[in-house]
Amino acid sequence: MRNAFIAELIELAAQDPRILLITADLGFGVFESFAKSHPKQFLNAGVAEQNMTGLATGLALDGRIVFTYSIANFPSLRCLEQIRNDAAYHDANVKVVSIGSGFSYGALGVSHHATEDLAILRSLPTLTVVSPGDEWEVRQATRALIAHPGTCYLRLDKSKAPPSHKPGDVFEIGKARLVRAGTDLTIATCGGILEVALQAADTLAKEHGIHCRILSVHTAKPLDVDALRAAARETGGILALEEHTVNGGLGGAIAESLLELGEIPKRFVRMGLRGGFASAVGSQEYLRKVYGLDAPAVVAQALDIARHNV
Repeated sequence: MRNAFIAELIELAAQDPRILLITADLGFGVFESFAKSHPKQFLNAGVAEQNMTGLATGLALDGRIVFTYSIANFPSLRCLEQIRNDAAYHDANVKVVSIGSGFSYGALGVSHHATEDLAILRSLPTLTVVSPGDEWEVRQATRALIAHPGTCYLRLDKSKAPPSHKPGDVFEIGKARLVRAGTDLTIATCGGILEVALQAADTLAKEHGIHCRILSVHTAKPLDVDALRAAARETGGILALEEHTVNGGLGGAIAESLLELGEIPKRFVRMGLRGGFASAVGSQEYLRKVYGLDAPAVVAQALDIARHNV
């Protein structure tokens, strides 16, 4: 996803000198082309993410559109006070980019697991939270966030779904994308774990005759309540799938919104991390299996929903 992000940003920065990219002393391999083509629009702030965010806010208040970039929790949770008090409070055009959401850096342990960020950042007033599922959504999200005023969070994954966009698809902040049609069950997901949803849906259709509607809810805030209301009314239940804690993440956002609207799905299940911190280490694929977030786990949960609907 990071390659798609930087490729799009290079194109956009050539068209708009207001765009700046600040890194916290990493990503030089992928940023080399950006730094060479736009040296006056690139800055290394060093291993000082909080200072990076304050610097970005000052530049944004001076008329720039500033992207801050680091891995996992460092540009987000480490900088929470600066994002809240400096950037978001002033509606500054700071776009916080976190590469390595969920278990992307699983082998480095819990310090590099980004599994609470959606819940924490979507709670901040005025903040827009975007978590794309494939490279097309990454590029479209990058373009959309530049045009979108105010402070935003762009959550990028190491994993990604295969190309899933169709002719006529439009990326719009706050509007979920219908990836696949179906009426038996809705799988609502965000981030690179969209690939797991697609794998599970293929198995459910081929082996069990269950046809899933898949929604890429790439914007966790603002949430597309219209698409979710339709899913609650038209399908046999909603399964919210995320590589994130179930507390306050995508599933929590969906449940809050639907209950407030008086819309009760036939069945509703949150699939994410439960209990304490993830203590296991390993690849993203391995950790998804360990914590019940791989395709077989989704298939099993979908079959359980189907049995209750009979």
